[in-house]
This record gives sequence, structure tokens and C-alpha cells, in this order.
Amino acid sequence: QVQLVESGGGLVQAGGSLRLSCAASISRFDIYAMGWYRQAPGKQRELVARITSGGNTNYADSVKGRFTISRDNAKKTVYLQMNSLKPEDTAVYYCAAEFMRLNYWGQGTQVTVSS
Repeated sequence: QVQLVESGGGLVQAGGSLRLSCAASISRFDIYAMGWYRQAPGKQRELVARITSGGNTNYADSVKGRFTISRDNAKKTVYLQMNSLKPEDTAVYYCAAEFMRLNYWGQGTQVTVSS
């Protein structure tokens, strides 16, 4: 059974940093594209950052230059380094693993940025 477990969320002041981690129990982690999504109260879930199996990355315009996604295939873990956090980054952050029609989600981790 595939499991994605996020960690690293919390409360931080504006301008601060957090690093989220997502540990995956997937036998072939290396072939999956991994993504970080977020959902703020009353809003739809949105893509924050994504990294392909080959290491190509893309980011939402709102986080470009502040967030960095990376992956460690040996540890089967994907990271999201978040710098210069803003109150509007407050949301539940979800990790996702994507391969063709397969799509798995973690349970989410709360990130709260105070002004």
C-alpha cells in the first residue's frame, strides 16, 4: 500500500522559512513525478511545485524565487524549502505522487504564517 507522509509544517512569522518533507513508501519512487499542493480555507487546492522523475521542476508564479522543490530518490523523499514566507502562504500542504494514471496523496501538513 502506497503511503505519503508529510512533515515539517508549523507556525512561522512572515519572512521566515520552513522545510517540508514527504516520505514515500513506493517501490519505484524514482519513476514518479512528485508534487506539492496547498489548500487554503475556502479555496481550491492548487499546485505549488512539481518535480519530474528526471528532475525538471515547475512552480506556481506566486512562489517562484522563494520555494524550492527537490527529491532524494535514495531516501524516497521529496522536499519543499520555503523561504520568505508570507501570510498568504498559509494553507494545508499536500504531497502527491503521480505516474501515468496513478495518483497518490498524503494527509497534509499545516503551514501557518503570521504577520
